[in-house]
Amino acid sequence: MRREQFVVHLPVLATDLDAARGFARVITRALAFLADVDRGETTVSEADAQHVRHRVFCDRLLDDRQRCPLRADHDGECPRPQSPPRVARRPPPAALIMELAVTTRRCR
Repeated sequence: MRREQFVVHLPVLATDLDAARGFARVITRALAFLADVDRGETTVSEADAQHVRHRVFCDRLLDDRQRCPLRADHDGECPRPQSPPRVARRPPPAALIMELAVTTRRCR
């Protein structure tokens, strides 16, 4: 079965664009254990102007086909490519598992 790419829209409240970008960075890092989340493509838009999107991460292509992990519009050069760290996928936090279990019981 062929998989397609979709965009999930998650409205949040923030004081300004920088705060919304910061919130989006936190959300994408929290979801890093999910292999199917494309963190580099994260964008933020105002609710009334969703066609105007602002990048959260620089995502510039580096020499060895890796992408710049820094925030969009960062100062200075993008960091030199490094070998990706060998990090095991983290399971979701216990609180999230507990919340999902409680929600599942209510839905039965």
